[in-house]
Amino acid sequence: MITIREETPFDVAPREALLDAAFGEARFAKTAERLREQRLAADGLSFVACADGRLVGTVRLWNVAAGRGRPALLLGPITVDADFRSHGIGAELMHHALAQAGELGHRAVLLVGDAPYYSRFGFTTAATGALTLPGPYARERFLARELTPGALAGAHGLVSPTGIRVAKAAPKRRFRAVAGNDTTLATRAA
Repeated sequence: MITIREETPFDVAPREALLDAAFGEARFAKTAERLREQRLAADGLSFVACADGRLVGTVRLWNVAAGRGRPALLLGPITVDADFRSHGIGAELMHHALAQAGELGHRAVLLVGDAPYYSRFGFTTAATGALTLPGPYARERFLARELTPGALAGAHGLVSPTGIRVAKAAPKRRFRAVAGNDTTLATRAA
């Protein structure tokens, strides 16, 4: 049985392992990552799918501005473990995330993805024509769905992150710890 629930701190490591398996290091080079990096996901909008206690799917949404002063969400990444694909888990995650976003009062969701796949969830290029992303992207893959009709009417300009910033992790430094006659190498955050 598959359960979809809000992500917890215990889900972070298996979520990251799942994303690494699905996308590899290339995921950090994508333009959409510029809108997510060093930010927290939107409050209440990080979900996982679990099968028998194992994390098998993930989706998160992020606060952005669709041009000047136009709040929206950015969806992604979304993925399902290779062993569980073709079971409708991705679609369930998508429906759940969009429903929760609407219930929380969000009005529009943007994403960069495969139009034939996301069109079944109501995503199109209709509202993204006057918007741009902070880096390279294929225009036909920049999609939006209004959760409230007209939410993106007249939206134009650069999409930018608006979510809560997190401190960048400090690089680790090596130092020598001396205790009596023993010298050991240790690692600590700078």
